[in-house]
Amino acid sequence: MRLIFITLLALLLATVVGVGATWMTATRGTDVGTLTIGAWTARPKTGTADVDPYSRATIVRNGELPIGTGDGVAFSATTDDRKRPLDGRCDVLVSGVTPAARFWTLTLYDQKGHLVANSLQRYGFTSQEIIRGSDGSFEIRVASRSRAGNWLPTGGIERYALMLRLYDTPVGVATRTQRDAPMPSIATVGCP
Repeated sequence: MRLIFITLLALLLATVVGVGATWMTATRGTDVGTLTIGAWTARPKTGTADVDPYSRATIVRNGELPIGTGDGVAFSATTDDRKRPLDGRCDVLVSGVTPAARFWTLTLYDQKGHLVANSLQRYGFTSQEIIRGSDGSFEIRVASRSRAGNWLPTGGIERYALMLRLYDTPVGVATRTQRDAPMPSIATVGCP
C-alpha cells in the first residue's frame, strides 16, 4: 500500500511540475532563437518550419499569425533602452532609423495583444506616412497627450508594447548586432 501511495505521489508531483513548466514557458516565452537588439526582441524562426516547440506553443496559445521568414520579421519592445517598462502615462520617444526594408509598420498594443483604444483611432505608423528628417531619421512621440509631429496616442494605459514589423528585409536569423540592423532607440523622456 505504501509503495502505491509513493508512486501516485511521485506521478502527481511530476505532472504538476511538467504542466507548470509548460504553462510558464508558453505564457512567458523562452530565449530560444531570440534576436535582441537594444530594447527590441524578435524571433526570426517563428514563421518557419524550424520554429522551436516552445515558440510554437506560444504562437498557438496567443492565436498569432507570424510573419514568414521570406516575408519579414517582427520586433517587439516592452521596455525602453534603459529597461524601464513602457508606461502610457509617460512620454516615450522612438527615434532613429530602421534596418533596410521595403515597408515597415510600428504598432501600439496593450499587454493582452489588443490595439490600444484612443479617440483618434491611430494605432500605429507605416514607413509610407511617417514624417522624416532630411537625413532619413524620424521621431515618434508615444504619449497620452497630443504632440506635434509623429504622435502615437497611448490612451493613458499603464503598460504597453510596441511592435515593429519589417517586410521584405535582409534582417533575420543571421543578424546579430545593431550594426547589422540599426534599430530605432526608445527613450522615456518625460513622466508626470
